[in-house]
Order: sequence, then C-alpha cells, then structure tokens
Amino acid sequence: MSFEPSPADSAPETPAPLRGRHILNDPHLNRGTAFTAEERDRLGLTGLLPPGKQTLADQVARVLENCRRKPSRLEQYIFLMSLLDRNETLFYRTVLEHLPEFLPIIYTPTVAEAALEYGHIFRRARGLYVTAADRGRIPEILANWSEPDVRVIVVTDGSRILGLGDLGANGMSISIGKLALYTAAGGLDPRTTLPVMLDAGTENEQLLADPLYLGLRRRRLTGDDYISFVDEFMEAVSEAFPCAVVQFEDFVTTRAYELLDRYRDAYRMFNDDIQGTAAVVLAGLLAAMRITGGSLRERPILFVGAGSANTGVANLLVRALTQAGVPEDEARHRCWFFDDRGLITDAREDLALHSRRYTHPAEPTISATSDLVATIRALRPAALVGATGAAGIFTREALTAMADVNERPIVFALSNPTDRSEVTAENAYVWTEGRAVFASGSPFAPVTYGGRRFEPGQANNVYVFPGIGLAVTAFGIDRISEDMLLAAARAVAGIVSEERLNRGGVFPVLGRIREVSAAIAAAVGRVAYETGAASVPEPPDLLAFVRERMYTAEY
Repeated sequence: MSFEPSPADSAPETPAPLRGRHILNDPHLNRGTAFTAEERDRLGLTGLLPPGKQTLADQVARVLENCRRKPSRLEQYIFLMSLLDRNETLFYRTVLEHLPEFLPIIYTPTVAEAALEYGHIFRRARGLYVTAADRGRIPEILANWSEPDVRVIVVTDGSRILGLGDLGANGMSISIGKLALYTAAGGLDPRTTLPVMLDAGTENEQLLADPLYLGLRRRRLTGDDYISFVDEFMEAVSEAFPCAVVQFEDFVTTRAYELLDRYRDAYRMFNDDIQGTAAVVLAGLLAAMRITGGSLRERPILFVGAGSANTGVANLLVRALTQAGVPEDEARHRCWFFDDRGLITDAREDLALHSRRYTHPAEPTISATSDLVATIRALRPAALVGATGAAGIFTREALTAMADVNERPIVFALSNPTDRSEVTAENAYVWTEGRAVFASGSPFAPVTYGGRRFEPGQANNVYVFPGIGLAVTAFGIDRISEDMLLAAARAVAGIVSEERLNRGGVFPVLGRIREVSAAIAAAVGRVAYETGAASVPEPPDLLAFVRERMYTAEY
C-alpha cells in the first residue's frame, strides 16, 4: 500500500506525501501498532504510537476481545464501525476471518437497530449526502469525493429501510453496510466504493420531531420533482464516475420499479431489493429442489406479499422457466400472490402495476379467498415464500397445511429484521414435524428436532450482489441483464454441498462466501462475453482472472 496519494488532476503541483498524524487519521493508510520501526521513522510516526509493535493477527485478537465484551449487538456495531473509520485493513481482516459472527452485526439484523438510532449513535461522516436542497449542483457535490476511481455505488433514499419503513437519512447505515459486504464478501477494494444517501426528505413524523435527526427536515419530494432529482443524480454520477455500477437499495416498492424501468437500459445499475433478492431466493429454490426432488415447472409457488422482493423473484423465476422451454403464460401461472387483501386474481382492481402481470382467473378449485390456510389447501403450492414484514403470519395452521400437501414443504420467511420474520425456524420445523425446507431473511440458530440438527439457511443478498459487482468491475460490463442474474442464481445453487443440504441448508456456508462471489462473477462474465456486454478483452480463465483482482486485507 502506498502512503503517497495520487495528485489531483487540477492541482498545480504534487502535494507533499502524508506524514505523521495525517497517516494515523486516514483509515486507508493507518496500520496503528503494526507499523514497523523503519516505517515509523520514515513516516514521522515515532513517538506518536506506543513503542510495542504488533502483527495484524495480534491486532485482530485485540479487536475480538474488545468487541465480544460489548453488552449488546448495537454496541458491537458501533465499535466495529468506529474501527472501520480508523483502520480499514484491520476491520476487513477481522470480519473476513469471523464472517458468520460479524455479518449479523455489520448488517442484518443489527443494522436495523443502527438505522433506527443513526442520529443518536453518529460518530463520523462516511459517504456522500446528496439532498433535495442540492438540486442544480449535484456534480459539484460529487466532486467533493476524494477518491476518483469509484467502481461501486450503493444509493438509498431511505424510504423503505428493511421492514421498518421510511427512515429518511438514517438509511445511510444501509449503504455503508452493503459496501462493507462488497469488500468483505466480494473482494472490492474499499477505495473504489461510495455510499450515498439521496435525501429527498421524510414522512416519518418521529424523525422530523427528533432534535438529533441528521437528515433534511422536510416532507419528501413527490412526482416530477422527485424524478428530476434522481435523474440529475444519475446523470452526474455517470459523468463523475463513468466506470461505476449503481446499486439502488431500500427504495419504496413503487419507486423501486419505476426507477429500475427508467434507468436499466441507460445506466450501469441494478436494484438489489428486486433483482438481488430475486437471484438469491431463486438460488434457494433451486437448491431446495435438490432436497425435494421436484422441479420448479411442476407445481405453483405461493408468494405471500406482493412487494418488490416477491415480484422480483417471480419475474426471474418466469425467466428461468421460459429458458427451460415453458411458455411464458404457463410460467406466470406457476406464480400466485397473496397479500393483505387475499389472493390476487383478475377480480382485484387495487393492484400496483408490478403485480398486475400475476393476476390469474379465480379457478373453481381455487377460491378468491382472504384466508391463507384455505388458499394453501386449494392451490397446493410446492413452496410458500413470504416477504411481508408481518411477524408470525405463517401460523401453525398454515404450516400444517403446507405439510399436508407436500412431503417436504418449502418455507421461505424472508422479512427483516428477525422480529419481522413470517415464522421462526423452530416453529417451521416443529409444525411440519421436521419436514420443512426452511430459509429466512435474517439468521436463526440451529434447531434440534426429532433427533436431527437443522441448520436453516439465510436468504441473504450477500450471496449475490458482491459477485455481481465484482463481475461488472472486472469485465467492464455496461448493462446488467436478467440472464446475468439467472446465471448468478444458478452459480449459488450449484455450490451448496450435499452435506449442507442434508442439514437443511439451501445456501452455502458463509465461510465460502468469497468462493461464491468469485463463481458468480465468472458466471456473469461468461454471459457478458456471450452477449457482447463486456468491454475488457476476454481472459482465457474467467475465474482465475476474477480471483487475481479480489482485495485482500493485508498490510
């Protein structure tokens, strides 16, 4: 790692190399007690650090000791984010070596607590805040970012944070957390990542009344004003960071689809809630079929909740089925939706545009009922996929019905955080007498039932989006297609071991996450070269090419 920053293009002369406290205050450069005696003398650090010298492994041990003594996960989150602000290399080495322990802290479910408390636990600014008050000068705001080679941007407007709703500028914690996972799981150099809070205001009365709220104190932009604001941002980003892929995160469903449709063919972008979730859930369904012995083309899937997550899964499932030779109308007929008003059929007139394509005639054997249990018994779905934010909506009666119509019922409870899950792992296994193939959005501990130990899988988007970002940056992909997402899903499903399936898990163990990301990147790259979407000359070995470019947390 160099300690001499590249001079700015507009600078009249090369700045002096950083020395002394400036190095210690730069998280990219700081090594803390790991600086050698020679480095301390050369860089003006002698006397600024304790005389004892440590290895990176020593420092990791100290981080673990201090983090584990914190009284709550929120306190652990604050500690780790402070470490990220001081020493990026140490942060990522610690997280990489202990990912199953720290993933639930730096992202779901703890990031939900952090988002709720963001203004109260704020320590140090990170990323860029682009507000509605900045319209007309967004390029100027982007120019304030000191790293010119940005390759991945995660942007949110805070309008639908996890299952918590409108949290306004507190949503910045989501952008920061996602990019931490891009580096830890996908090997993206942290210097090439940029978290952005697109602050269009908030409708959250509690936040507007909170004296410690850090966002813009105004109602949300609406209509054309909102669209022109996001348009200006996307145009400015494409000029300032032409190689960057923009990941949209936690936008309210109607806006998420509107912006995806508006930008997908014009910019290098994707929506993680729609497309990332689709790929990871489809991967889980494909792996689950290895347990049940069935096929996605044989039986319907019942989606409970008709928001961006579930409709995105259905869209990608339809794409997978049509690729397998199923006519599109028949493929859509495999996807049924149930929302807070009941089964979605063509008799409904209250539907958003993204869910209208999944209306079906109310067949005589499938009544247009508002009762989930009756719907399950009539429809006889192979899988029940929930993304509702309604805790406990998958009742004992619903799970019993699934077990009555399936030898191995597939039950995915995807809502975050944990206390919003449609059913707990324990109840899913107990209520189906240990026959459920279960996955959740937030992590659950292993469950022992009937003498068997089940290790429920987590349908976490971390299995997918880091690998997609890695592919885009490695191969210079200009647009992200549905076929690339489908390739990502198949890559994840293919990595799940038989041993893992036997324990009930339909996703790879987190310890293999970098292997998963590399495999996804290679699979997405293969599609890119087949379709002419890559701009980098095709290497002879896509997987080796990707692995060589993955960031490692080393001094």
